[in-house]
Amino acid sequence: MDFIRDVGGGFSIIDNIKVSGAREGKYGVTVILAPNSTASAVFTTNKVVAASVTYTKNVVKNGIVSAVVVNSGNANCFTGEKGIEDCQELVNLVSKDLNIPNDEIAICSTGVIGREMPMDIISKVAYESISKLGSNPENSLAAAKAIMTTDTFPKEEAVEITLTNGEIVKIAGITKGSGMIAPDMATMLSFIVTDAVISKNAIKKALKTAAELSFNMIVVDGDESTNDTCLMMANGASGVNVESDDGIDTNFQEGLNHLCINLAKKMARDGEGASKFIEANVCGAKSFEDAKLAAKSIVTSPLFKSAVFGGDPNWGRIVSAIGYSGCDLNPDIVTIAIADDNDEVDLVRKGEILAFENTTYLERAEKIMQSKSIAVNIDMFLGDGEATAWGCDLTYDYVKINAEYTT
Repeated sequence: MDFIRDVGGGFSIIDNIKVSGAREGKYGVTVILAPNSTASAVFTTNKVVAASVTYTKNVVKNGIVSAVVVNSGNANCFTGEKGIEDCQELVNLVSKDLNIPNDEIAICSTGVIGREMPMDIISKVAYESISKLGSNPENSLAAAKAIMTTDTFPKEEAVEITLTNGEIVKIAGITKGSGMIAPDMATMLSFIVTDAVISKNAIKKALKTAAELSFNMIVVDGDESTNDTCLMMANGASGVNVESDDGIDTNFQEGLNHLCINLAKKMARDGEGASKFIEANVCGAKSFEDAKLAAKSIVTSPLFKSAVFGGDPNWGRIVSAIGYSGCDLNPDIVTIAIADDNDEVDLVRKGEILAFENTTYLERAEKIMQSKSIAVNIDMFLGDGEATAWGCDLTYDYVKINAEYTT
């Protein structure tokens, strides 16, 4: 797509925005300042939610967000009324320092569930973060680092998009997420800002579409978090409206999809303890929904993820995962292939098993399974539905990280 250009610099490519990040030990605070931005968000579907999710849902209802404050190291979840009070205290701090109305400040948290916020530490780090607000690439990187928990690297992305009318807008984002990752949001926080002009209803639609194709299509371990939030803001700094009588500019939507998919893939690559990246591509399904079910099932299967870790091309685990996914499937006509950057091999072709012992098919498959990035390509030959999901292998280190998470 030549109308989308990946650029560096994170949030620094957006005019009229300042960001920052600071840490003290395991506690971090990120602040994003984007005055009078049109905003929307998508949240976890977990019935147990963090205080920050409850708080921010109410803020976003108004459709205007001017600032976001994010703390890491404590989820502020299952903390009762005290959790809401702590949210309010942190929002009040930001409101007073930046002279922004309380009801225009969103708040997010990530970290250990069921522990009260250490407000003495968090407040101190928040003040430090506010003092460092800036618009340079270094500020964006600091913001991405401050929200990390078990992440091994910061995750940021920025794109320039040439719209169908030739005008240019920009979108930038940061995200965090490494474990407790499952579809319908993951243990993730993501913050996206565009300089486009877009209405409250349109940004809601655009973000929902992008999240469905990206953040809702990644799996590390199948566990769903209590804090997941993806918040998008449009500050209108470019003066370019991405809406028309025909709806949202298609190039803008494709650019947003592209940015969100890249951020989501970075989370999957950084799965806790992961040594390999998995992409599951399903085509020929009866519908898009069926293709989603199959693709997600493949990257969720603990058995297949373990096989990937061990380098075992056990295609039986793939077809089994598709079979219990709930999608329509005819085993007699399905094709199953695996690939890396150098080769692709059919294990099953239109129902015929090819990868028997001592065949070149199996030898090639075994070599592919040693790669760091592995694609599973499925053709069901039942329709035109297609979808892609991303995940990672399941390793000894995943168990170790989560066995010691609070100790």
